[in-house]
Amino acid sequence: MASRVAKGKGTQLGLPGRSALEIVSGNLGSDSITFRRVEIPVPKSRDPLRNPHVHHTFEECIHVVSGKGITCTETGDFPVEPGDTMIIPAGELHVTHNTSDEPLVLFCFFPVPDIVPGTSTGVFPEQNK
Repeated sequence: MASRVAKGKGTQLGLPGRSALEIVSGNLGSDSITFRRVEIPVPKSRDPLRNPHVHHTFEECIHVVSGKGITCTETGDFPVEPGDTMIIPAGELHVTHNTSDEPLVLFCFFPVPDIVPGTSTGVFPEQNK
């Protein structure tokens, strides 16, 4: 059965260094996907960088809506801007940072109804990211 999620509806998540609205997930009626709107604020000089994380058994697709940033992964660093889409393979550490003077807004898609069991934080080997 089709359903509609009205603008602004979903679950606000308390994630460090960003605001995230979970629009679709298993908790919100989906059998197989999670979809989030994430906003990473303009960084302040005293703010520590967020640590990377990994999704062990599923990909993440990140689409940039507005702002500019850099997605750091184990295989390289990728500048991102509106219209860009990143595909992060399962098992690859990654983190996206805001590099602009406006919030960085992303849509994040996962092919599972609950990302929590398959996600953990990590540290890049060189700790320079």
